Amino acid sequence: MIRIGIVGDIGSGKSHVARLFGYPVFNADVEVSKIYKKNKKCYKRLKKVLPLYIKSFPVRKKKLSEAIMENKNNLKKINKIVHPQVRSSMNDFIRKNKSKKFIILDIPLLLENKMNRKNDIVVFVNARKNKINKRLKRRNKANLKIIKKLKKLQLPVAVKRKKSNFVIKNNFKKNNVKKNAKNILRYIVNA
Repeated sequence: MIRIGIVGDIGSGKSHVARLFGYPVFNADVEVSKIYKKNKKCYKRLKKVLPLYIKSFPVRKKKLSEAIMENKNNLKKINKIVHPQVRSSMNDFIRKNKSKKFIILDIPLLLENKMNRKNDIVVFVNARKNKINKRLKRRNKANLKIIKKLKKLQLPVAVKRKKSNFVIKNNFKKNNVKKNAKNILRYIVNA
């Protein structure tokens, strides 16, 4: 099994690109949402460390955002509780898909949390800044101040790009991106 990690800037379209490879995708953002909605153990731990914000189950992202805006250390507390859960889910996903030729890891902090292995293929999703900003405003589900705080957790975009094996330019046109993904798969298989 070949593991392909997808990295890039917030809002660059990593999840869209990940799906276009046509293989099973582990999406860390989706997994985090599931944890907030279904994991009572995680809820109890969050409630214990953030009692002013977490008062009911399921955990509401809006309340977590408020906690992060109030104190940047709250983000570290949240990550300390949630990241081990995400890692465990990722390991389950990998075991379940071990017979697949490829798996795709759509994990925003893949490199930062050292969730990649030395022989993983890393694909950087490159998108123009103005396109990213338009998408983030349209999604409007994330507060721009929160995004700035999250970016501070991430490696600079230039470093992610340098650590990547391939770059896909995401112009947000499905056919072009899908063609690039297929070319990368073909190159990996023939290498």
